[in-house]
Order: sequence, then C-alpha cells, then structure tokens
Amino acid sequence: DFAGIVDDVIALRNEFYPNAKVSVLSNSTRIGDEKVADALKRVDNNILKLDSAITPTMRLIDQPTSKEFNSEQLIEQLKQFSSQCIIQTMMLRGVHDGQRIDNTTEEEVEALIKAYREIAPKEIMLYSIDRSTPEEQLEKVSIEELREIAARIEKEGLKVQVN
Repeated sequence: DFAGIVDDVIALRNEFYPNAKVSVLSNSTRIGDEKVADALKRVDNNILKLDSAITPTMRLIDQPTSKEFNSEQLIEQLKQFSSQCIIQTMMLRGVHDGQRIDNTTEEEVEALIKAYREIAPKEIMLYSIDRSTPEEQLEKVSIEELREIAARIEKEGLKVQVN
C-alpha cells in the first residue's frame, strides 16, 4: 500500500500545507519494486540509504533480510532516481557480531565515490552514529573526518551535506 500512502500524503499536503515538502527516508531495500520506485519519485525529498558500495560491508551494516541483496544491485537500482534522490550514508567503524566493520577506509570511500558518480544524486548526506546503539563496540566518526570525506566527494562535483 506504499504508493497509495504516498499519494494520500501528497494530497493532504496539497490541500492543507501546499508549501510543505514531503520527505521519505528509505533503507533502499524495496526500490527494485516498480510501484515503490514510482511512488518515491513523486515525493519532494526522496532520501535513499547507501552505507557501503562493497557488499560484505553493506550487509554487515544494514542487515538486509534477502540473502541475494548486494551493493551492485542496489547501486544499479539507485541510478533510476539520479537527480531525484538524496543519498544518505552513515559512516562508522568498530566491531559488530565479532566482525570488524569500517566504511571509512580508503577502499570503502573510493567505492562510495564511484557509486555516487554513477548514481549522480542531487545531494549526499554524510553522518555518523549520534546516540548509543545496541552494539556497544561501534564508534562514531568525528565531524572532522566526515568533512574530509565530504571534501573528497565534492571534488567529483557532487553536493555533500555533513551532519
């Protein structure tokens, strides 16, 4: 019913708050569904997650339920949104389920930059952990490091917001 819900929200916005923006934050796991994708294309701020362009890291961070879900597939699906989307990426490091996780390494950042170039979103939002998590061994990435990563992305002509 996602498409119908989006249509209802847009209709209510148009009637009662015509200047308001409709934003949807999605974990991106259902954007391969044509009805979901079409609905997301109708909102003002279509915010889609991409936490890693490397499958093992993405799977460790995001824990998708589908065993087949991978970064290559996700990036390909994100391309359909291009300038109609904002890509949101959470940068973090630490240990999760006994496995080392770090999407701030040179390899990870380069893979993300390549993916961002392919997707060509209207904006990229970089952020890190802001509050405690169930996994106590995850670490927040400093604002300074986020800004350094953002500067590398901006050199590619992409707009980046650091939170």
